[in-house]
Amino acid sequence: MNGHTEPPRAKTHATARPPLVRELLLVVGLFLVYKFGRQLATGHTAEAFRNADRVWDLERAVQLPGEGSVQHLLLHGDTLIHVANTYYATIHFPATAAFLIWLYLRRPAHYVWARRILAAVTAAALVVHLTFPLAPPRMLAATGLIDTGQVYGPSVYGSPETDHLSNQFAAMPSLHFGWALIVAIGLIAATRSRWRWLWLLHPLATLLVIVGTANHYWLDAIVATAMLGIALAVINLPQRTATTAGRGADKLVPAARDEEAALVGAGR
Repeated sequence: MNGHTEPPRAKTHATARPPLVRELLLVVGLFLVYKFGRQLATGHTAEAFRNADRVWDLERAVQLPGEGSVQHLLLHGDTLIHVANTYYATIHFPATAAFLIWLYLRRPAHYVWARRILAAVTAAALVVHLTFPLAPPRMLAATGLIDTGQVYGPSVYGSPETDHLSNQFAAMPSLHFGWALIVAIGLIAATRSRWRWLWLLHPLATLLVIVGTANHYWLDAIVATAMLGIALAVINLPQRTATTAGRGADKLVPAARDEEAALVGAGR
């Protein structure tokens, strides 16, 4: 009789892909909850403008660069400001959706992690929107900035009095920037290409666009970054597998193989 125990089957550390229908319902449900929550924050016009004055004064007190310098740069030509307005209006949701779809199909473990990060940051943002309504700089006369969307187009907002589809007093934090940063960090974490750091150009371009179009203050992006930092510290990044490293799903990375060999040896 052979006294050796049979070596356990090699384990891959790949995460099973979540059921598609459940994920669709979950993501759509989270989006609807967020949109409904934003609507609850409408109607606080006076408070939103008081908070805008406070934010503007705070930025000047801590000597943050003026948002106007970025807008002046974009206003050097009609084409440049039109591109910035188009970027603001069209990239936000499609880029985030494409990011989640790609992770779901190619990096399931990172998809679950990114979805949790996205949900956590968005939920925290909704709390701030409800408790700290904030008029964007394009509405605050003290900034001296213009509403580039209204002047040059395209614009995603109508008049605050008649626009019932969005809450225009939810400037802080900037989810345009927060989501763009999540996309960049998620793709950097999930891929191994030497060029993956170029994904940081997406949040950088988004930052220049949201500030230059006078839709957000610098502090809106800073608060979004802080929220994301907390979420990243609490929600652990999945362990890298051979799949996420670009190799076959049936292989283990070296650290995992060493651990597997130790387990096999211990059973003999």
